[in-house]
Amino acid sequence: MSGMRHPGQYEMFSKYRANPRPFPFQRGRSKLNLMVVCVLLLGVILTVLNIYQLDRMKADHNTHLAELSRFPEVEARDSDQATNSSPIAWIQGSSRSKNNGPTGYLKHVYRVFDKLGFVVGEKLSDWAVLWSHDYPFITYSSDMQSLKPHQKVNHFPGSGFITNKVSLAQTQLDVIPRAFEIPGKKKQFLAYAEKHKNTSWVQKNNKHRGIKIKALKDLDLSQDGTFVQEYVSRPFIIDGRKFDIGVYTILTSIDPLRVYTINGEALFRFCPQEYYPFDSANLDKYVVGDDYRPMWLQPSFEDLYVDHEFSFKNSFNEYLRQNGKDYKSLWEKIYGAIRDVFLAKEKDLIKSVQKYRSKRNFFEMVRFDFVIDENLNVFLMEANMSPNLSSDHFPPNERLYEHVIFNLLGLVGVAHFSSTNDIKALPTAEAMYVSSQDIHVFPEYCNRQICFKNCKKLVCRLCNNCLSLELELDLKSAYLEHTRRGSARRAFPPPISPAEASGLSLEKGLIPPLLIGYNLKNQLMYLWFIGKCKQDIAWCN
Repeated sequence: MSGMRHPGQYEMFSKYRANPRPFPFQRGRSKLNLMVVCVLLLGVILTVLNIYQLDRMKADHNTHLAELSRFPEVEARDSDQATNSSPIAWIQGSSRSKNNGPTGYLKHVYRVFDKLGFVVGEKLSDWAVLWSHDYPFITYSSDMQSLKPHQKVNHFPGSGFITNKVSLAQTQLDVIPRAFEIPGKKKQFLAYAEKHKNTSWVQKNNKHRGIKIKALKDLDLSQDGTFVQEYVSRPFIIDGRKFDIGVYTILTSIDPLRVYTINGEALFRFCPQEYYPFDSANLDKYVVGDDYRPMWLQPSFEDLYVDHEFSFKNSFNEYLRQNGKDYKSLWEKIYGAIRDVFLAKEKDLIKSVQKYRSKRNFFEMVRFDFVIDENLNVFLMEANMSPNLSSDHFPPNERLYEHVIFNLLGLVGVAHFSSTNDIKALPTAEAMYVSSQDIHVFPEYCNRQICFKNCKKLVCRLCNNCLSLELELDLKSAYLEHTRRGSARRAFPPPISPAEASGLSLEKGLIPPLLIGYNLKNQLMYLWFIGKCKQDIAWCN
């Protein structure tokens, strides 16, 4: 009985064989196959979507490039500010001009900024430099009051004290022909004219237009907004023509004062016609205007400038040398005149800049225009804020203007950064550019007892233990300017010879004669340059 199957058991087994139920490992394999199929299907769908999106992006990119092709290169680069970390220049043209763009009269400004890696932004951009043709402290007064530490503006508050024609003309300096504001100083003018009866006069307004040589009886002494100025008689003549010399000058600091000139080049403008001042109706014979005659058309400079490709300035210097004239002395007079003008207006500039958060946000480029007489005496005619930088009228001036702009931007320190972030990081990376060790001078005094505990002596104030934070920042700025100056050279503090620097004695604590007449900050800055000159003659000028 035990070896026999029960009928019911066989039926149940047969039924189970006919309709088997899956074992657990069989159910797992089915689910895995289903998941593989789903993943493959999802991959196909994502691939199709990616291809579609890439096609859309390619089409959008081509459309974007087509739009950008309508604009100049500089504007095109600026259109993608979200991903571009290049430093930004806000270029603001004249309110009186309709052609302020990259192809207008500021095209060389745009071009130099572009070559330096800048993109063009606007007022709301996180700009590093504002280049404004107009004086910005009225139109953009609120922006000027809230400048960030890394932002630079190409005008100084108060620079109008120098560039205003009436203000400059009445500055009591030997290099400026005597001038009298009309009608306010009519009485003083008549008293002066009575003592100088052989003097010729010109009457000007602040726009420097309509100038004519006049006798005293022909002057309109009731015309408001004008001034009467002595005419420089017996000017130096080349090829029968009167000319003036434009010297590009850069103000980098106020209190202490630092002024540079672009020594690598200058602008020479000749009268359109041969000199003859007695035909007062023909201004082209004695007034240098916008339609001047350029140097390369003057016969005396064909060999030097045209054939041998000397610069304007070097061509002029060689012409003077060939004619027995001391050109070095002439330039010293010019630089001395520029120095005297800034010192005469320094108090006004200091007062103006004190209204702003920092004096370190500003710089200024001015063109000083000089005439010289037959004895090579120099006379300052005017100082031009935002001088002409357009070569449209004279294309060969392109080289001059871009040389000036490039060296200006290098000097003030905005031409040496690859991005706005780099500019902002300057304070934290300061030692890489200039360290405290770089600015130390006069070890022969600072390493002695005389300056260990006594900071009253002038030279001791430059020693590390006496150095104030404000002066340290000023000296570091001066150090950076010197290392980046290009063709610019220092006008103030004045250059000094290595022999003068080595022979300077500070033992008795007396102020050296060459520092007398300057305020304390200027004395310290000048003394520091003298100390650097003693270490390295490259710092002497």
